[in-house]
Amino acid sequence: MPSFALKVTRSGLSGLERLSPRLAGKAAFRLFCLTPSRRPRGSKAKAAYMEGRQRLLAAERVMLPFPGGRVMAYRFNGGAKGSRKRYLVVHGWGSSSEYMSELAAFLADGGAEVISLDLPGHGRSDGRFLNVRLAVSAIVAASARFGAFDAAIGHSFGGASLTLASAGFLPDIEPLRPGKLVLIGAPSAMGWLFKDFGRLMGLGPATQAALEDEVRRITGRTLASYDQKHGRLDPSRPVLVIHAEDDKEVGADHARGYAAEGAHVRLFWANGFGHRRIVSAASVFDAIQSFLAEDVEEENPLENHDGTVLSFYRTPLRRSS
Repeated sequence: MPSFALKVTRSGLSGLERLSPRLAGKAAFRLFCLTPSRRPRGSKAKAAYMEGRQRLLAAERVMLPFPGGRVMAYRFNGGAKGSRKRYLVVHGWGSSSEYMSELAAFLADGGAEVISLDLPGHGRSDGRFLNVRLAVSAIVAASARFGAFDAAIGHSFGGASLTLASAGFLPDIEPLRPGKLVLIGAPSAMGWLFKDFGRLMGLGPATQAALEDEVRRITGRTLASYDQKHGRLDPSRPVLVIHAEDDKEVGADHARGYAAEGAHVRLFWANGFGHRRIVSAASVFDAIQSFLAEDVEEENPLENHDGTVLSFYRTPLRRSS
């Protein structure tokens, strides 16, 4: 049964729709982009959040300006000496760096410099709204601040945003150029989300069309262009796609869609971990570690080379089995 809040929202949109489908579409888009509460729900989420906060105490906090506000970045091993890799970690919708901290700490424990980014409207970043343009702009701002990334790892909406950022998909935003991509439970298309939202809100055809046109107005790309199946992943960039066939939020066909891009895309099934637990599964960590280790070690000319890598982060990690 629909909640009282949903009934009120539907009623308000219906009334606005009778006056102006265009204005109703704009209002619906704003609702679509409204980010959920940052407070964890349920005992398990609260425990995971508190564990994540403890891990993030070991990281440097950097508030980054970007076109749209400011976002929080957590930097592990920023002061480590020696040649090392630099990785970017991006969470999904309704999540934050706390929930990705086990993965970030795992990568940092190997000596890498790791940047974990809170997207706009999430974690400790500013704002109450998030869309693709805001996400990609924040990701590119992280690269401008910290330098090029040897790999970028994203979960769910974060993975989709990394894909778009690395493809230079949005007009007037410089492309992200990571050496590798890791996409965890990431959607490969966007149209279905807007269709589902429109049905949930009971939007009429004219208002639905206006809602979808807001995507073009805000991001510079039509909604249909987000659903193109090929050419999004650069063949020169190795990609690891990690997904669970039991993922109830982002179907497994999205992973298969990415895998169909070509031989540069590798698909790893992490079945049994669904959409949320997949970001802290030991088998997923091992798959990512193996994938990233395949690169030939290259020196970073910006670092002080003394032949060693000194990680400032060393602590036992809780690993999901």
